[in-house]
Amino acid sequence: MARPPRPSKTRVPQGLPDRDTLLKYLKETGEADKAGMARAFGLKGADRRALREMLKTLEDEGALGRRGRRGFAEAGALPEVGVADVVERDPDGDLLVKLTKGEDAPLVPLAPARDAAAGAAPGLGDRVLVRFVKLESGEYEARLIKTLGQSAHRLLGVVRKSRREVRVEPVDRRTKDSLLLTDPEAQELRDGDLVIAQVGAAATRYGPKRGKLLEVVGREDEPRAASLIAIHAHGIPTGFSAAAEAEAEAAQPPTLSGREDLRDVPFITIDPADARDHDDAVFAEPDADPKNPGGWIVWVAIADVAAYVRSDTALDREARDKGNSVYFPDRVEPMLPERLSNGLCSLREGENRACMAVRMVFSAAGRKTSHRFVRGLMRSAAKLSYEQAQAASEGQPDDKTQPLVDSIIKPLWAAYAVLKKGRDVRSPLAIESLERRIVIDPQGEVASIQPRPSLEAHKLIEEMMIQANVSAAETLEAKRTPLIYRIHDTPSQEKVQSLVDFLQTLEINWSKGEAPTTGRFNRLLDQVRDTPHGDIVNEVVLRSQMQAVYSTDNIGHFGLNLAKYAHFTSPIRRYADLIVHRALVRALGLGQDGLTDHDIVQLKDTAERITYAERRAMAAERDATDRYVAAFLADRVGATFPGRITGVTRFGLFVRLAETGADGLVPVSKLGGEYFIHDDKAHALVGERTGARWPLGMQVEVKLTEATPITGGLLFEMLSEPAPADKTAPRPRLGMRARNDRRPGGASGGAGGGGGRPPGIRTGRKQKMGGKKRR
Repeated sequence: MARPPRPSKTRVPQGLPDRDTLLKYLKETGEADKAGMARAFGLKGADRRALREMLKTLEDEGALGRRGRRGFAEAGALPEVGVADVVERDPDGDLLVKLTKGEDAPLVPLAPARDAAAGAAPGLGDRVLVRFVKLESGEYEARLIKTLGQSAHRLLGVVRKSRREVRVEPVDRRTKDSLLLTDPEAQELRDGDLVIAQVGAAATRYGPKRGKLLEVVGREDEPRAASLIAIHAHGIPTGFSAAAEAEAEAAQPPTLSGREDLRDVPFITIDPADARDHDDAVFAEPDADPKNPGGWIVWVAIADVAAYVRSDTALDREARDKGNSVYFPDRVEPMLPERLSNGLCSLREGENRACMAVRMVFSAAGRKTSHRFVRGLMRSAAKLSYEQAQAASEGQPDDKTQPLVDSIIKPLWAAYAVLKKGRDVRSPLAIESLERRIVIDPQGEVASIQPRPSLEAHKLIEEMMIQANVSAAETLEAKRTPLIYRIHDTPSQEKVQSLVDFLQTLEINWSKGEAPTTGRFNRLLDQVRDTPHGDIVNEVVLRSQMQAVYSTDNIGHFGLNLAKYAHFTSPIRRYADLIVHRALVRALGLGQDGLTDHDIVQLKDTAERITYAERRAMAAERDATDRYVAAFLADRVGATFPGRITGVTRFGLFVRLAETGADGLVPVSKLGGEYFIHDDKAHALVGERTGARWPLGMQVEVKLTEATPITGGLLFEMLSEPAPADKTAPRPRLGMRARNDRRPGGASGGAGGGGGRPPGIRTGRKQKMGGKKRR
């Protein structure tokens, strides 16, 4: 794909240019103002005035377009890299961007982000830094470099109304300026309304910007405001078209036609207690083959979504646009309509359901020796929660699980014990991180924030799903059928070096040049387990990892230590899994609703889209969680909490509270009178004068000074004392203020105090008084 031409380095002819020469110059340079053009052509006096008239004429004719207040460019031209606003969606759901300083610039489709460094996935109203790439077709696409925050084009905020004016305060913490609404419709708004407004110019040079009301999306005091804000802020697609709903309603219960009858296999589903959809079920039994002593057979059955969501239908197009279901503490924005996600595609207890199932055989050592896929009809024997299954496996069954203990639950746990042997040999990355669950009461308020227990039942289901996913990838590779892999790259050299620098501050050795393998990471994690540094080392190891993505090119999955891996087990909530199901149908000849040639042509684009959608969902879920946590803590402003420093930046410390897992900021200005320098290698703020340190991982006591539910922001005041100076560490680099203070004759004013010339007194050689010029 060709990129736009770079500016020419050839010398322009001197003197007033003609029309074609000027247009050629602007085409090659991309953008220039009048002064720059005058300098380039060597124009002065009357020629400059003539240039100004020429530019005005070309602009009136539509040959030139404005770029900002003074710049010009060829009409419709796009720079190689530019700042753009996400302004709308096309009929296919693609985001369209427009150059911020170019009324004549065209709308350009935004390609999904390819790099984790791009940050949070953008949505409507966001401002982004993009690279404009000219495709072979002659059209342009914008490739995301970085999300810059909420756009100046649209603003999502909360109304603050007074007797004299109506203002909109942004809900995005990165956007500081409020907006003044003056249109008549704004007068009907109520204080606390959540609105989307279009941003205009400021009425005065220093006054607030004016805006126009576009849409009222809710109320800040609604229980569901946090998820509502996240959905709108990140452009999460909501609802379904009438066509998609009609296709879902027309779906019929499955029959045995074309399917293997698996209704005698006593599958069970094991899910969170509040789960509404059930897309996977499991069963295990000893292998009766004498050639496999001590071996086990494990069945994994997955909802056959491909039977209901056919390629290039309204359901398919909208599922591809959504990419995945998005889960908030109080609601779910599903990838498929409820008729399917909570109905015909959910493996409900005691109901016939279409499924794609894989029968896997494992040796006594936990090595998978064979597998086969079938398209079947199943009936779940029981719906259990993780807690129910775990209790039954530990000899504490309830009335529902008691009849299942010997026939289903004990065999599952025995099979998992075998699979775990193989997992231990494989040694996938074993990062331990404590997850927390936000509990919402019937009124929609946050009732509590609780640690999410890590049960053996979770690990059992996880390992069986992993093995099913591996089997799918192996089968499709063997059949030479295109597919979308789930890949996870090896940590970069820079990330590993940053980890090594941090470990040195804890006096933990990582040999120079040692390759980053999962086994090496696991030995490190074992070394710090049950030590004061255990939690923070887990955190830093997690941050050193690359993000997993979807791709048609396989590089393996580093974290799971697998050569082949694809997502197969959650087609109700992930489009990637639906594609893999269709690929299996095509590869194994299991029906006419498999992967189409059209699916294959756009497979690479689909992988990029669903990676982008996954990042978008993660950002929205994280933002909603932050807002719910801030709302939960709003009544506890002034209270003190134990916590741990989980982030160190030049502007302050991020602290995670032990009680709730909430993250907030201690601004550097609240750390005392000393000037602190950010030591990025040691992951610490270091006092310039005393060497006192605020290192990553340090346990501290903080006071909550501000909790803002509408933005999800928490501010803390530090109550603890810093750690003493590390005498073995090199002296930190001096901050800018101290370097200024140490200039010869400069003002002292630094952390160390001392004398010096008073501020405002300039230095210089002594001059004799008189009429002579200065030399």
